Amino acid sequence: MRTITQSRKLAGVRYDVRGPILQEAERLEREGHRILKLNIGNPAPFGFEAPPEIVERLQEALAEAQGYSDSRGILPAREAVARYYTEEGVAGVTPDDVFIGNGVSEMISLVVQALVDEGDEVLVPSPDYPLWTAQVTLSGGLAVHYPCDEANGWMPDLDAIERLVTPATKGIVLINPNNPTGAVYSAELVRGFSALAERHGLVLMADEIYERILYDGARHEHAALHVRDTLCLTFSGLSKAQRVAGYRAGWLAISGDRARGRDFLEGLQLLANMRMCANVPAQHAIPVALSAASNWSGIAELCAPGGRLREQRDAAHRLLTGIPGVDCELPGGAMYLFPRLDPEVYPIVDDQRFVIDVLRATHVLVTNGRGFNLPTPDHLRFVTLPSVPVLTEAIGRIAEYLETRRA
Repeated sequence: MRTITQSRKLAGVRYDVRGPILQEAERLEREGHRILKLNIGNPAPFGFEAPPEIVERLQEALAEAQGYSDSRGILPAREAVARYYTEEGVAGVTPDDVFIGNGVSEMISLVVQALVDEGDEVLVPSPDYPLWTAQVTLSGGLAVHYPCDEANGWMPDLDAIERLVTPATKGIVLINPNNPTGAVYSAELVRGFSALAERHGLVLMADEIYERILYDGARHEHAALHVRDTLCLTFSGLSKAQRVAGYRAGWLAISGDRARGRDFLEGLQLLANMRMCANVPAQHAIPVALSAASNWSGIAELCAPGGRLREQRDAAHRLLTGIPGVDCELPGGAMYLFPRLDPEVYPIVDDQRFVIDVLRATHVLVTNGRGFNLPTPDHLRFVTLPSVPVLTEAIGRIAEYLETRRA
């Protein structure tokens, strides 16, 4: 009988965050081992509770949220998102410019499907959140990775990016704050990205899901503040700052020259119609979460000195950089560390195999750097959501394992 095979469209598509490494962790758990999971930015398992006003509003909405909504989302949610960006200084965003999605991930998928044809190129950072590269590849396009310079705080070089632009380039992705590095880009650098997109007529896709998770006085700059002559697509949501990843409440806000992107926007609307709508109960959480009274439900306090996210970042960074042959840029945002293992000390060839070896030896689950489309096998990504005692135990186990590797 004929073998049932996967679609050829999946050739080259990777999503290592939930790939073979996680499958090995699940196998070890079935054997009875306790795995310390530092691999996915999911706040709830680490004791970060959703703000009560958001939970209460969702519960209240259940009775009125039994049917489909407008494919773009319920009007109060879209009004709240439009008002948020208006108050942030972004001109001209209306409820008609907002699409509510099942998390940012769904909106990335819809946008890339609507934009990318076979052979189109999209400029994507390296390292990146791997869904961007995966979706461009799945859509028949080519993700052209622009490097971010670790020696310069993981900042990209705009001149180097511009040299990558070709007639086939259709868009550029800006992840700020960056996942996995935690780099927060200056206002000047963000303006540079916007100007580059406008010079070449590229769609600027700004992934800003970590915009409120900032440390040490870092300030986030919306790319949409600086785009007038091309299309800017801003992605954000409640998963991280509001600790409700499971609600799948994200959005896309469209700004810039809509007339220039009219045909693309018609295609985006078609795809939104085809999926009917996003999870309706969760949409009712968005107006509450974005209200002025909520103050983003205490996220600034969590990131301030003495706040849990700040303390965990600092502890994990101190522990990792205390290991011989390990160095790590201190992130200004997000909830990750992206340490480098000196190749002279740890000559890693296959970083996925290395992470699986670490997992089997220590029962600590992290993610390999090439899973984020880094070209070299010398980085790991650590999630800093666990409590300080858990981070101390996990990184201590890895330190002991690395000592055996050095020996």
